[in-house]
Amino acid sequence: MNKNNPPLTLDQLRDGQRVRGIVPNQTVTIKHVDRLDDVTAEVIYCDEAGHYSPVILTPDRLARVEIVTESGDIPAFDGNADDFRLVAEALRITYAARHDPMVAVNSSDVDPLPHQIRAVYEELLPRVPLRFLLADDPGAGKTIMAGLYLKELILRSSCERAIIVVPGGLVEQWRDELAQKFDLHFEVFNATSDDSTGKNPFEAHPYLIVRMDQIARNDRLMRLLEQVKWDVAIVDEAHRMAAHYSLWAGEINATKRFKLGQLLSETAHNFLLMTATPHSGKEEDFQSFMSLLDRDRFEGQYRQGIHRTDTKGLMRRMVKEDLLTLDGRPLFPERRAYTVPYELSRAERDLYEQVSDYVRDEMGKADAIQDGKRRNNVGFALMVLQRRLASSPEAILRSLERRKAKLRRSQREYDAPNDYDSAVSETNWAELEQQVDEVVDRATAAQDQVQLTHEIAVLDGLIATARRVRNQDEDRKWVELRKILESKVLTGTNGENRKIIIFTEHRDTLTYLEDKITTQLGSTDAVVTIHGGTPRHLRQAIREQFAHDPRTLVLLATDAAGEGLNLQRAHLMVNYDLPWNPNRIEQRFGRIHRIGQREVCHLWNLVAHNTREGDVFNRLLEKIEVMSEAYNGNLFNVLGDTDSFDGRPLKDLLIEAIRYGDQPETRQWLDKVIDASVSKGLDELRAKRALSEDIFSSRELDQVRNTMRDAEERKLQPGFIRSFFIPAFKRLRGLIDKRESGCYKVTYVPPLLRDIASRQYECVTFDVDYKHPAGTHHDAALIAPGHPLLDAVLVRTTEDLKPTLAQGTIFVDRSSKQLATPALLYIVEQRITAGGDKDTLYHHFDYLLVPQDGDTNVNVPNNGGVTVTTTPPFLDYDTPKEEERAIIQNLMRDPMLRSWLRKDHGRTVTLWATREGIQPRMKELEQQRRRETQRVWDQVENRLTTEINYWERMISELRYQERNGHANQRLGSKDAAAKVADLEQRLELRKREKEQASWLNAGTPLIRGVALVIPGHLIDAHSAPNAKKQAATFAKETQEVERRAVEAALAAERALGRVPEEMPRNNPGFDIRSTDPADPLAHRYYLEVKGRIAGSNTFTITNSEINFAQNHKDTHRLVLVSVHPDGPEFDEVRYVMHAFDDMEASMSTHSRNEKWSHYWGQGGAPV
Repeated sequence: MNKNNPPLTLDQLRDGQRVRGIVPNQTVTIKHVDRLDDVTAEVIYCDEAGHYSPVILTPDRLARVEIVTESGDIPAFDGNADDFRLVAEALRITYAARHDPMVAVNSSDVDPLPHQIRAVYEELLPRVPLRFLLADDPGAGKTIMAGLYLKELILRSSCERAIIVVPGGLVEQWRDELAQKFDLHFEVFNATSDDSTGKNPFEAHPYLIVRMDQIARNDRLMRLLEQVKWDVAIVDEAHRMAAHYSLWAGEINATKRFKLGQLLSETAHNFLLMTATPHSGKEEDFQSFMSLLDRDRFEGQYRQGIHRTDTKGLMRRMVKEDLLTLDGRPLFPERRAYTVPYELSRAERDLYEQVSDYVRDEMGKADAIQDGKRRNNVGFALMVLQRRLASSPEAILRSLERRKAKLRRSQREYDAPNDYDSAVSETNWAELEQQVDEVVDRATAAQDQVQLTHEIAVLDGLIATARRVRNQDEDRKWVELRKILESKVLTGTNGENRKIIIFTEHRDTLTYLEDKITTQLGSTDAVVTIHGGTPRHLRQAIREQFAHDPRTLVLLATDAAGEGLNLQRAHLMVNYDLPWNPNRIEQRFGRIHRIGQREVCHLWNLVAHNTREGDVFNRLLEKIEVMSEAYNGNLFNVLGDTDSFDGRPLKDLLIEAIRYGDQPETRQWLDKVIDASVSKGLDELRAKRALSEDIFSSRELDQVRNTMRDAEERKLQPGFIRSFFIPAFKRLRGLIDKRESGCYKVTYVPPLLRDIASRQYECVTFDVDYKHPAGTHHDAALIAPGHPLLDAVLVRTTEDLKPTLAQGTIFVDRSSKQLATPALLYIVEQRITAGGDKDTLYHHFDYLLVPQDGDTNVNVPNNGGVTVTTTPPFLDYDTPKEEERAIIQNLMRDPMLRSWLRKDHGRTVTLWATREGIQPRMKELEQQRRRETQRVWDQVENRLTTEINYWERMISELRYQERNGHANQRLGSKDAAAKVADLEQRLELRKREKEQASWLNAGTPLIRGVALVIPGHLIDAHSAPNAKKQAATFAKETQEVERRAVEAALAAERALGRVPEEMPRNNPGFDIRSTDPADPLAHRYYLEVKGRIAGSNTFTITNSEINFAQNHKDTHRLVLVSVHPDGPEFDEVRYVMHAFDDMEASMSTHSRNEKWSHYWGQGGAPV
């Protein structure tokens, strides 16, 4: 407290005052004073973070309180101007998302597409709290959307704890992609180290990726997870959490995965589910799945005609065909599939019939086995043998040899996988392939030693036949593949090499093909392979080789390569073996037909003609081809979703064909089922596409483009971040040196920052374009919002310099756009919250410039001369020179200026921010919330009321049965009554929540800082005789020259066919925004106009102009206009591209003079 001032009394306290001494090191605003007695009062105050709190002021506490701004006082304005800039920018960057609406995009190594922008910024972020299902088609980039959503929440300080639940095979992919693309570092939960700290492992890690089944199947881990709250929970492949209703009680038969989903729904504030297959074809299962997002909205088992399906506000589904690029072209290229039938040679036919007979005979024996587990194992082994027969002579020969050897040594049984064809990605592929081999090699239907000896003898004959076929080298299937490879598909029209992926189901076939293709192409470098036993790090290396080595043309893979590998470098694919689950075909094709693919994708399916399973495939593929136009190439996916063939999976039809395909009635039945299933699949496809499907119209695409362009104008990266970080880091004694273009080396990080950041950084950049430096093996660290080093500098700068904001400072405005009189610059923060201040719906910073010659009545037109910007003007202001301080003090002695400074401008600014900022936004948000909550309430009320009525009827029926001695043993009237009571209680709770949901809280706008801005011409006017008159003349001439220059630039833009829009005179960064109506990408061009009388030597550029130009690169133009004294018709215009790329704007250099002739020489005709 200032000892020169008398102690405060309660009578002096009033609402709206800003005071120190209530909260340490903070200036707070008094909201309400309630006198308890003559010397004590309860005061409600608002702190600098916008939080309201009460405090009791006794005489002792009151003695420490000091009024900061009181009408009649003149602020000191004695803070250091450079420090003011640094801390004000630290505040802006800390709350980057308030200024840069797409800060996650601009600080990440991604180039998001329109549907991804729309999902994150129009669907996910506005929903607070979030309960949502993102169900876009495969390959739409849902991981990118999740990463953007997470980073936005983290940068908005709305996510301190997040958990991501994924299938086990995808954890590393998620971890790597979040780190590489978004600089988000998540820990992978490890079962071997979860007890290492002795604490709850979920509590110990704020950002965690977990394997779905590892948690769901472990009761202890589920109990530990239940104890932890999360700001965000995301589930990938969420359809695995689907559940079914039991038939007898109408209750969900919850799987362990479903229970995990329920737990996350209860413990996460924001809950996001992601899957490309949300609907299995059964509406009741879909609604039980959706109950994870809203239990009350989907309460009870779905009953057609009684319940309705309305997923609006809960779900978004976009299909590949509707996804567009920014220029309106289809995102995914065309894809074409071809069936390649081939006839078996005589030797191959003989082998096929012998092995098929063996399989049929052994299946018949297996039917008689009483032990169900053993019967299943034998059936599974025989099915795989038949598939290996179709794969290659090598695969069936090796399988028969191993089977014979193992049957001789042991009769031990092994468990077969539950479903080889739909084995989930969570299964370790190496373990799966080994498990399959063990079962195929050992499972036998032989009941005794005699039968076993007979089977081994049969195998001897089969092995001899298979060896002859293999040695004769008459593999017709390989011949067809060789024809494809020889048909110049691997050579482009310009002679460039093309790449192809060949899928097989069996390791033996993979090795067999590797030898043959290597020989065919004449190079060991031409072929690479991936299978279940390939370690993950080698998989990535192989992928990189296949993608980037021009010598490598062929990738041979089992379905292990389909897990998490994006292979759009190729656009050609062969299914050497067709999987017995059609969905697998779609999964394989999805490896190349995904975002980033620019070529038409081609797929060849090799099918043996006149074989039992081959005939089934031929019929299916032929039917699909007929309907290909209607299905748009997605029918495989639809058929694989459910038991699509008369309630049975495709593999059952194939087994039927193998066992009974010689019978005419069986062949007719198979044809009938296939034809009917494909036709039914078309109807189901149309129905599923109608399920909450979003269509991307041209109008919506325009809206997304405009949203992205608006955000680009306000982005901080790279210019503003760099110009803050370097001086702020050096102020803290850090050392940073510029190296090659765009990159820097941090050679020393001071100890006070090391709790968060590393000791040094070999290579950092502020521009995402330089994140992958040429000629190096390491990426540069992107210094952007969210990076630990930038975060550490922001925290320390704010802690050190925050008092400077309240203290105030003085700036000098020397720009060509300076005001006529001094002005006060206010930094104003506005905030709207919901959910008891837990959820921030609106948080904004404005910079208000209040001129001395303006009318501060906000009710007058144009806000009484108050200028509002979202970019801080102080970046272009100078710190007063030492010799100017005396002149400024002289100016401040002026009675009119002193009288004006004594006015309570803070009250005016607060009123403006309330009327023009908070209130309109509050009204808009309240209307949105009210509409949404009412719509949700209508659905909840309808559903719960329907269920209450249903269970009340059940009570009557059950009581009647009980009175007549026919009580239901599983469900009694008391159970039904308890159900009704629970539903009624939930209905009442949702009603109260509905009433609370539309209540929003608007905090009083906070003034975070104030500065006095002195126009440079006033200082010049006091510095020399006749300077005042000269300054006035110069200002007038400058204004005329600038007007001529702007008019010339506008005319040049119109001549180019663009539509220019002149910005307000004080617009920071650029003078003209111009658009081209013919540009499908709707680019905006930004023009900074500099006009000078012909023969001038210099022109001035500011920090904001340099930063803005560097942020916008190709779309920025420096427009130089040489203004001729003889009139506008003689004016010359030149455009300079990338004018300031090599400059480094910083906090210590706010404007600079550049040589006119240098830039004039670089310029050219308008472009």
